[in-house]
Amino acid sequence: MHNNSSIKNKFWKTLFYMFLIVLLLYTLFPFYWAIVSSLRSGSEIFTTDILPQRLSLANYAAVFIAQPFGKNILNSIIVASSTVLMAMLLGISAAYALGRYQFHGRRFMLLTILGISMFPQVAVLSGLFELVQNLGMYNTLWGLSLTYLLMTLPFTVWVLTSFMKQFPRELEEAAIMDGASSIKILIRIFLPLLTPAMITTGLLSFIVAWNEFLFALTFTMTNSQRTVPVAIALLNGASEHELPWGNIMAASVIVTVPLIVLVLIFQRRIVSGLTAGAVKG
Repeated sequence: MHNNSSIKNKFWKTLFYMFLIVLLLYTLFPFYWAIVSSLRSGSEIFTTDILPQRLSLANYAAVFIAQPFGKNILNSIIVASSTVLMAMLLGISAAYALGRYQFHGRRFMLLTILGISMFPQVAVLSGLFELVQNLGMYNTLWGLSLTYLLMTLPFTVWVLTSFMKQFPRELEEAAIMDGASSIKILIRIFLPLLTPAMITTGLLSFIVAWNEFLFALTFTMTNSQRTVPVAIALLNGASEHELPWGNIMAASVIVTVPLIVLVLIFQRRIVSGLTAGAVKG
């Protein structure tokens, strides 16, 4: 009986590891193939060899020669960073009010904030275009940052509010007894405690803003103002029917590696931030 149970456990464990290997291959192979393709030149890019016969950095050099790709990367950094900054400032303030104060319509407001994030981008595209144009922010990086708040702010408010709810009321009451104002309570007491949630929401918001394509394509017009997803999509070949796949792969690797590094650095913070907010909120 014991042997049968041991054999069954080994079988399920082996099956689990096989499934895990298949899952890793399915998720990591596309990125591996992009790296391999970016290191090939000429007609070699259309071969199916798992390993390249010879390595070449010509595609990486061509990406920066063909267009101002360095400027596009800088634009993405500026837009993503400013989006995260604005989302944090607004999200922390809103989370403090929604998580620490009881008022009529509070729950409805939280559900409304969450519901906004469920709208597809296409549904709000025309309205945002009118708003950006009337504000004189068309073809500007600040216009992109403003529109990206529609995607990042609801998630930020929801996660930070879940965290804010879990803090004991005694912390706030003790600070009030010492004469601390609401702003001091938020900055000196709650802000340090919100660090895991801020890292989680900040990094995820940065990734969303970095990868966003539709708004960046719609609200920018010149190469000098475009972000990297649009710049990659608009890479042209020698003719209109020929796409520089090597350059596209090289550009994709360039813009993906920083995100992977950030996720690897903050992976524990991300997991702890999401699980704590989900369990205790």
